[in-house]
Amino acid sequence: MIATEPRPQTHEVARVGIGWRHPHHAELLQRQPALDFIEVHSENFFAPGGAARAVLRQGREHYAVSLHGVGLSLGSAAGIDAAHLDQLAALVAEIEPVRVSDHACFARGSLSSQPEHAVHAADLLPTPFTREALDAMCANVQRVQDRLRRPIAVENLSAYVRWQVNELGEPEFLNHLVRRTGCHLLVDLNNIFVNALNDRLLGSLQDPLDACLGWLDAIEPGAVVELHLAGHVDCGDIVIDDHGSRVVPAVWSLYRHALSRFGAVPTLIEWDTDVPDLQVLLDEAATARAHAGQTLDPAVA
Repeated sequence: MIATEPRPQTHEVARVGIGWRHPHHAELLQRQPALDFIEVHSENFFAPGGAARAVLRQGREHYAVSLHGVGLSLGSAAGIDAAHLDQLAALVAEIEPVRVSDHACFARGSLSSQPEHAVHAADLLPTPFTREALDAMCANVQRVQDRLRRPIAVENLSAYVRWQVNELGEPEFLNHLVRRTGCHLLVDLNNIFVNALNDRLLGSLQDPLDACLGWLDAIEPGAVVELHLAGHVDCGDIVIDDHGSRVVPAVWSLYRHALSRFGAVPTLIEWDTDVPDLQVLLDEAATARAHAGQTLDPAVA
């Protein structure tokens, strides 16, 4: 039987899932722990047939699946790569995920001397928060949604460089994107915190936690369909969103605030580097459930 997410109910505790990475493929299928959904990186399963797609189909028999991409390049002025979108559409049609998401960034562009040949940065690069960049992202998001015949969720980015030409704040930019395209938002709380910590390293006098709370309060609540939680590493001169450790107390605090503002939004534990035993991710998921219960359900002490 194909798994589906339950319908919202009064005082519902947020549904919680984990990123399903290769080291845990076999163990998760064997143990089948109590999770509401699993999330995979879309591009890892683009190849039709084969072992990877077969494993994903097995996971889909037991869990709702969220497809999270890193390659659509929604902010690219060069537009969407047609071959990439074809592969994503085929995967969506087969797996029937509960959500499809990607990032508010660009990763590809055209060389001025050869505009027909796209180049790829192999990274998630920030777009400027300008009206021109908003127009480009809206067009790309709309093209993806028209092809998939469903809204997608767009994730805020952890960015290590800053544009000097911004006309809008990031929350305002994302709110406009939602209004114009009907897309949803995937809010990564660790990304917001990492950006605030790096802003402080660049000279911002605002308390990082206060900056994050203001960011969340500026987002339109009805647009948010998923929250991400992860760890990061402080390298001294920069903070990196490496998804390689447990969620820190400040981000758990942001999570409680986000739940209070956005409601029982499905929540994902991400862990992509130095991947630990599966039980560590399940423990983090249990912690998320506990925070959600205390925040959303008045009957929970």
